[in-house]
Amino acid sequence: MKRSLTTCGVILLFCFTTRLASAQKGDRARLAGAWRLQALEQPGAEGKVNRIRCCGMFVFTADGHLSVQVMEPGAESSPTASTQYSQGGYEASYGSYVVDEKSHTFSFHVEGALVRSLIGKDLRRRYSFDGDRLIVQSADPDEHWRVIWVRY
Repeated sequence: MKRSLTTCGVILLFCFTTRLASAQKGDRARLAGAWRLQALEQPGAEGKVNRIRCCGMFVFTADGHLSVQVMEPGAESSPTASTQYSQGGYEASYGSYVVDEKSHTFSFHVEGALVRSLIGKDLRRRYSFDGDRLIVQSADPDEHWRVIWVRY
């Protein structure tokens, strides 16, 4: 009986330590991995939020690199298609990132992009976690989009 209590205690301590270590990893570790685009939202007329039909993938590496691709099917004829980040309804860029946990932002340094004017820029993004979802928004007050990603 005493031996099984000791075993249970060791298991509980292991579980607690593992959970604590996971919680202490930080947001950079939580970002690491592949994310599938669930929703892209942009404000429309009269404050109504428009969901843009699209698909995509956002990949963060644990060592500070990222890659993002988003495709809007039929966007070349769509008036909502953004040319700031995409071309012909397709967005693709990669680079490095730095996380600021206090402000819940990351800065994405663009090393390569389909839209060449983005290369060399630092794009600041606000982020939050909601369960297995990652919500990303521009930190620029003139940009009002929001992207919801879900872990693969």
